[in-house]
Amino acid sequence: MYKVDKEVVFCFGFRTAFGGGKSTGFALIYDNLESAKKFEPKYRLVRVCIFTRLPDISRGPSQDQERVGKHGLQGNDTRQETTNITGISI
Repeated sequence: MYKVDKEVVFCFGFRTAFGGGKSTGFALIYDNLESAKKFEPKYRLVRVCIFTRLPDISRGPSQDQERVGKHGLQGNDTRQETTNITGISI
């Protein structure tokens, strides 16, 4: 139908019909790869391996400890020491 490269066709949003045999979806065809990179969302570019996703920088344990230190234990925290019926502290 259209004589374009596979790189500039982006298919998404497919739904299968009950019973199979028929699927509907949506596709966008761009003029060139540069315009596709400009208008397509990053997650779709990652899907077709055009854009490489940057690694997430995880927070270190020191920031978690700092947050607990600032706020302390809350009033409804279940980890506070309590005595049960037998008198043993948890």
